Amino acid sequence: MTETMRAAVYHGRHDVRIEEVPVPRPAAGEVLLAVRRSGICGSDATEWAAGPKQVPFTSPHPGSGHVGPMIIGHEFVGEVVSGGSGFAAGDLVAAGAGVSCGQCDRCGEGRTNLCRRYYTLGLNAPGGLAEYVAAPASMLRPVPDGLSLDHAGLAQPLAVGLHAARRAGVRPGDSVVVIGAGAIGSFVLAGLRHLSDNEVTVLDFAGDKLDRATRLGAAHVVDAAGDVVAAVRERTGGRGADVVIEASGAPGQFENAVRMVTDGGRVLAVGLPKQAPTVDLFSLVLREITVESTVAHVCGEDVAPALEILAEGVLGAELLDSVIGLDDLTEHGLARLAAGAVDGKVLIDPGRRS
Repeated sequence: MTETMRAAVYHGRHDVRIEEVPVPRPAAGEVLLAVRRSGICGSDATEWAAGPKQVPFTSPHPGSGHVGPMIIGHEFVGEVVSGGSGFAAGDLVAAGAGVSCGQCDRCGEGRTNLCRRYYTLGLNAPGGLAEYVAAPASMLRPVPDGLSLDHAGLAQPLAVGLHAARRAGVRPGDSVVVIGAGAIGSFVLAGLRHLSDNEVTVLDFAGDKLDRATRLGAAHVVDAAGDVVAAVRERTGGRGADVVIEASGAPGQFENAVRMVTDGGRVLAVGLPKQAPTVDLFSLVLREITVESTVAHVCGEDVAPALEILAEGVLGAELLDSVIGLDDLTEHGLARLAAGAVDGKVLIDPGRRS
């Protein structure tokens, strides 16, 4: 193995450079991985288009201590180079990306995604858009036999959707609505279908995304070009849905979620709008609506089940957009994602050369 590697280094807005940098040296409890696939998501596109927001550029991150230009990439699958901590050289593993201390009160509650010293590889510390990455063994889970690297590369974002589905608190018999059939909405839908047998209605504009939602198990789909609140209330006999999950981040959709949920129901905020929503607090209070939110995932609870879902062979084929090399990261990855031109997931194979 060489002492240097190629990596995507973030230097600021519209400035991600493919550079030759030293191969990381694993610290205690870490494993060195040869990265086989690394995904990009809305957080990466936002950093590229409008950041820095999460990458610590002006002061050290309180969890990781990192400051300055950084290797991005928080959705990655790799092959173990140097073993240890229960892993052997050659093992294929998927990473959870979020690093928790295991000692604070939130970790003690099992809410490791809210660790007091939490940080994320690829956002707050060097990540996986590189040929090699050093990752804590505690965040790694084995890739099931027979699961392709292209599909295993979707494990981390699916774990986020699975965590959101858990946070929704769906009970048997609940009517459930998911607003948004893009990548995150599809992952939430897959999580809901994994956790329960409830019928799920998905809202989005008519076309490929709604067609995909039907193939992924949505019982009903609704064209967002119409009156979605009226459509949901009609389908639920006028009472509204028991649980509404807003996964689009589109303008006005959180407000629609509040309007279409039943009195005493639950609204889960997943999508992040560019502008702050106008919340009708009067309606929330008088109708006793519970509003919840969700962020990231709990590695010990969500990554392994995500890999199991992907091993079924359906979701990966539906959500994978393309696999590109590091040299194409900006033009065919970050720029497309920032422009809203990607409905699925773009993965990078660091070993691929243009």
